[in-house]
Amino acid sequence: MTYELPTAAWRRPLGLGWDKPYTVRYASNLDDGPWHGAPLGGFGAGCWGRSPRGDVTLWHLDGGEHWYGSIPACQFAVYESGTGAYALSTEAPTDGSLSSWNWYPASTPEQSTGEYSALYPRSQFSYQQVFQAEIHCRQFSPILPHDYQATSYPLAIFRWQLHNPSDRPLTISLLLSWENLCGWFTNTNKAPEVVYRDDGSPVYDYVPAWGQSEGNHNQRIEGEGWQGLLLDQTRSQAPEEGDGQWAIAVAEAEGLEIFRCDRWNPTGDGSELWQTFATDGSIPDRRDSSAAAGERLAGAIAVRLTLQPGESREIPFSIAWDLPVTEFAAGVKSFRRYTDFFGREGRNAAAIAATGLQHYAEWETAIEAWQQPILDRADLSDTFKLGLFNELYDLCSGGSLWTAASEADPVGQFAVLECLDYAWYESLDVRLYGAFGLLMLWPELEKAVMRAFARAIPQADDRTRVIGYWFTIGQESPLAKRKLANATPHDLGAPNESPWLQTNYTGYQDCNLWKDLGCDFVLQVWRDYQLTGASDRQFLLDCWPAAVAALRYLKDFDLDGDGIPENSGAPDQTFDDWRLQGISAYCGGLWIAALEAALAIADVLALPKDDRDRQDFQTWLTQARSLYHDTLWNGRYYRLDSGSGSEVVMADQLCGDFYSRLLKLPPVTPIEAAQSTADVVYEACFQKFHNGQFGLANGLLPDGSPVDPKGTHPLEVWTGINFGIAAYWLLLGYRDRCFEVAETVVRQIYKNGLQFRTPEAITANDTFRASHYLRPMAIWGIYGVLTDFAPVGLNSNKS
Repeated sequence: MTYELPTAAWRRPLGLGWDKPYTVRYASNLDDGPWHGAPLGGFGAGCWGRSPRGDVTLWHLDGGEHWYGSIPACQFAVYESGTGAYALSTEAPTDGSLSSWNWYPASTPEQSTGEYSALYPRSQFSYQQVFQAEIHCRQFSPILPHDYQATSYPLAIFRWQLHNPSDRPLTISLLLSWENLCGWFTNTNKAPEVVYRDDGSPVYDYVPAWGQSEGNHNQRIEGEGWQGLLLDQTRSQAPEEGDGQWAIAVAEAEGLEIFRCDRWNPTGDGSELWQTFATDGSIPDRRDSSAAAGERLAGAIAVRLTLQPGESREIPFSIAWDLPVTEFAAGVKSFRRYTDFFGREGRNAAAIAATGLQHYAEWETAIEAWQQPILDRADLSDTFKLGLFNELYDLCSGGSLWTAASEADPVGQFAVLECLDYAWYESLDVRLYGAFGLLMLWPELEKAVMRAFARAIPQADDRTRVIGYWFTIGQESPLAKRKLANATPHDLGAPNESPWLQTNYTGYQDCNLWKDLGCDFVLQVWRDYQLTGASDRQFLLDCWPAAVAALRYLKDFDLDGDGIPENSGAPDQTFDDWRLQGISAYCGGLWIAALEAALAIADVLALPKDDRDRQDFQTWLTQARSLYHDTLWNGRYYRLDSGSGSEVVMADQLCGDFYSRLLKLPPVTPIEAAQSTADVVYEACFQKFHNGQFGLANGLLPDGSPVDPKGTHPLEVWTGINFGIAAYWLLLGYRDRCFEVAETVVRQIYKNGLQFRTPEAITANDTFRASHYLRPMAIWGIYGVLTDFAPVGLNSNKS
């Protein structure tokens, strides 16, 4: 194994802060600050992440919930003879704990003490200018395309690479300490009140059982070729949410001394562990007893060896967690996907850790194999490759759920939050662009999501609620029904209710009235069929009744009978602060493309020519096509809509044409009109918006000026929308513009402290909105267009 990740990896000097990182646009939105690194853990298994300081800061171990903060006892440390010992975080605890520990020095602008690099799913710490030895730690989880087993494992691997470049022997010891976290990650408020934030979004409190360790205990474990500690809890019944085990383990090898300390106090000064470790690299041989009320406990393992001059060694560690249950509303539970392979008892952390030590080398080889063909492409910049791989982080840390398999869902159900501020799952309008990564790499999970929408469309939920948007404009909200039968839901529900069953959670707008969601559903069904080999006819059969219902429901908004549903004058589409009136370029184009997709599905299903649905769709399509271009085309671009009189240039106005061309359907617009529109959008929304420094603004006048200087959505740069438009331009033949825009956005994200929390939107004022957002995985749409959606990584693993 080489010591360096590929040149495309994102890199940051260890512990070096940002002069002016982007800050959140609205104070009520989440802003944890810039200290984020690539997450560790399988999809839907719960995850956590080490920051470029070396501390573990992100904890997403309770499905759909977020906790950010360092737990200092969860840490690696290194002892070296002649140098001493350092805990490998540049940030000492601020609560007074572990005051006896020596913390690693942070880099400064003048001198680096090491580097953090990340190319998801792998990341690495390299330590420089402190130790005599060359020391690197590669960390990853087995995230493998088309693998529906190992990709779910709650497991992190750490491959330590040690090399002695000096002319004398060096004694080195590696320490891994971990606090017993069993029972912590569940919401102790089982019925949290839902309130509306000042931006109109519904929210509730998450109160984990933080520090509640009574009855937790640690014990020594070993197996063939490895030793470790099991961090367990006392329980006499089946596991509830948060219950289970952790395991930390290291591989045995010749010349290694392994030490284990079953128990030490993570809230004290840490001297009971650190005193001997800092002296000679050993730790005390202390046995465990269970934590009493008010106590917390941690365990540690250490490995000591002597490196001869010129000698190199690799030492692998694994950390595993077995927390098998996710609970949503009180009593609504599911088992995680990995339990299909390791059982549902919550007593298999040791087996998971051992599996990691057995297979880590082949897993990393498989990761290299699926990434290398992309990395080898000389026609793609490192900037683009950096964004392409790292944006996949959200499938792990975006509150993702992946349930155990069932007869209805043979690979389980899957879902990712729209974002942490808008905490509901798989927003259909967002995943129109944001699902390309899942589609290309884990297509069966993508189809599972769409089947869930197909089941939800005919359902109704007559509960009423207020609509948050009205609060933001100072008006009283009417009551709206949660979900009307045959309305396409905006989302698949939220972590505090019953995902997949109770849908349409968002209350910012009444999504029963939206004019894009039904089209989004039909287009994504046809996309998922067409771009995965065009052979899964059963998938189309599963989704066809819902597609028909969705289009018929949407047609009822065609109040004048001209063939195109009208926008109502309220924000009733994905740009949900933007009022459209009458026929709109955005929704009208999606409508035409969706009708074409529905007719294509009817052809595959061999529906007869006199089938009523087929005939109606054809009639509506003929009407719509005769109207759309003539009503909206102004000679250079398509007007926003037919009713407002606005001259704004909407950047994403031809999303429908993008989808029609992407899926080899008859285009929505003539090619000349599409290219002219692209020219105007590029000039007005990119070049004239701060000279292209930030990306495409959503909507500006042709001269680049805003319609409303205080506007929200039109003046924002939506990261995922930019990637989607770039993919469209690539289809139109504008390759240079495609990558100019895409790389501009990637640089904004990864140079300004937004890495591994990519927001929906950035502004020219160095602010952002809605971090950990789903839509930026649209960058995979660019790669898909570039390669005609050829399979990625299909033969790179054997799991």
